[in-house]
Amino acid sequence: MAARGFEIVSKYEGQGINLPQRSTMQAAGYDFEAAEDIVVPAQGLQQSAKPTLVPTGIKAYMQEGEYLQLVSRSSGPMKKKLIMSNGVGIIDGDYYNNEKNEGHIFFQFLNFGDEDLEIKKGDRIGQGLFLPFLLADQDEDAIKTVRSGGFGSTGEA
Repeated sequence: MAARGFEIVSKYEGQGINLPQRSTMQAAGYDFEAAEDIVVPAQGLQQSAKPTLVPTGIKAYMQEGEYLQLVSRSSGPMKKKLIMSNGVGIIDGDYYNNEKNEGHIFFQFLNFGDEDLEIKKGDRIGQGLFLPFLLADQDEDAIKTVRSGGFGSTGEA
């Protein structure tokens, strides 16, 4: 049985999507690419800035007690004025193959520059790291809850 890894979301099969890979032998993160061309509008440092969701065409599977952490590429803020609006993204194990969106992973970006930023299909946009997590002693009720939604659905009624 496979322990952890990536698959292409069915909507993007046959469209030249690459599975995330590490760039070097010592790299901790798997590089994710954009699944399609998209523009992240320039928003400067506006209070009302709205994140742009960039699709990857990828879903991730993992073992119980693990999650996938999404982080920015180090060049994003410095070279492209691009930051993840949520700081880091958390992909829970039960997000995989959920009924709403099949577990499709998106990156949320804000462009704090003065010019729109065009991301091309295949551009490396972020990294993912598989990590273990620990549970608190008072965790019994949460363990019985089953995910029923997709992106941003945890805790919704």
